[in-house]
Amino acid sequence: LDPLGPFGAASDLAVGVSGGADSMALALLTARWSAARGGSVLALVVDHGLRPASGDEAALTLRRLAELGVPGRLLRLFGLRHGPALAERAREARYAALISACRAAGIAHLLLGHHAGDQAETVLMRRLGGSGGAGLAGMAAVSELECVRLLRPLLGVPAGRLRATLREGGTGWIEDPSNRDPATLRARLRAERSDPEGDGAGTLELIKRAVAAGGTRSERERAIAADLAEHAAMHPEGFALLSSGPIPAPALAALLQAIAGSRYPPSLRQVATLAAAPAPATLGGVRLLPAGRMGPGLLMVREEAAQAPPVPARPGTRWDGRFRLGAHAATHAQALLGALGSAAAGLRRHSPLPSAVLRSLPALRLADRLLAVPHLGYPDAATCRDLPLTFCPRRPAAG
Repeated sequence: LDPLGPFGAASDLAVGVSGGADSMALALLTARWSAARGGSVLALVVDHGLRPASGDEAALTLRRLAELGVPGRLLRLFGLRHGPALAERAREARYAALISACRAAGIAHLLLGHHAGDQAETVLMRRLGGSGGAGLAGMAAVSELECVRLLRPLLGVPAGRLRATLREGGTGWIEDPSNRDPATLRARLRAERSDPEGDGAGTLELIKRAVAAGGTRSERERAIAADLAEHAAMHPEGFALLSSGPIPAPALAALLQAIAGSRYPPSLRQVATLAAAPAPATLGGVRLLPAGRMGPGLLMVREEAAQAPPVPARPGTRWDGRFRLGAHAATHAQALLGALGSAAAGLRRHSPLPSAVLRSLPALRLADRLLAVPHLGYPDAATCRDLPLTFCPRRPAAG
């Protein structure tokens, strides 16, 4: 854990615990590490409800954690159903529940138990999917999110060592049958690796390559950050100003991803021509147009037609992958959060920003009545203080 810091002298940590050997070992090791530094650990146990035995397994896991002296909290998921993309849907729901629990507890570090075998399988899956160099770096040991840091301290540790640690301490674990389900690609790759201990030559070589690719990825992200600092200025209303002249394609792709709130950037092949000679265009859900009175260069703003539809304006809600409503926002139960759109025409006196930017701003409505546009201070400062909206795309322009 030390290289993944910095941590405070007595940091509070959370550990996502499925009940399997990897996460149970992580909980045990983290508790020892934290106790030596005067900190505390909270285990978050997610019951996905996808198998009849999941509730009993979660209860058993909490009892085992208590025997280790690790306090636990049960998080139940509702609404998951078997069907297409179940693994992805379950993962997103699990991560959302874990992050929400960390936010509620004021914990900034969330540890996950992915080990060397998981990393090797991730690299293989991305290789089969035609991933580029960034994807072949596998899972990152540190992922900075808007309210927590995801830490994966066991990525270089074989699974066999984790099981041996639990056996040595007399701690049991749960074997999830879905980990052997041949219907999933990860389970098939795990079977083909024929390396249950996770310390075979093939697994170790994949880990070695992932580490090298991760170093390359870090260097590239530092270069992107430097290029963006030179060529672009990001604004809290979710738009950017791009200076005149060429910009490296990776930097422009990262900027497009941030402004669109997308999960992934457009391909460099799509971006290359525009980066070499920036000009008015629409790409990846973003419009580039002359900056006009805002100065030389181009304005980059979210494409209006590509924006997400309105969503319930609940505290903590993210809209369009770009704006998040504050966790303690004082919203009306029936209010919706969506684009300001054509209503921008009546609010021009509130801001000198171009119409394209105003129309893309997030706004709160109750039925057809406009309640607030926090970025414009509408209807008044007091109301907007109670409805904080922050531009925080899924991935920052420079990671």
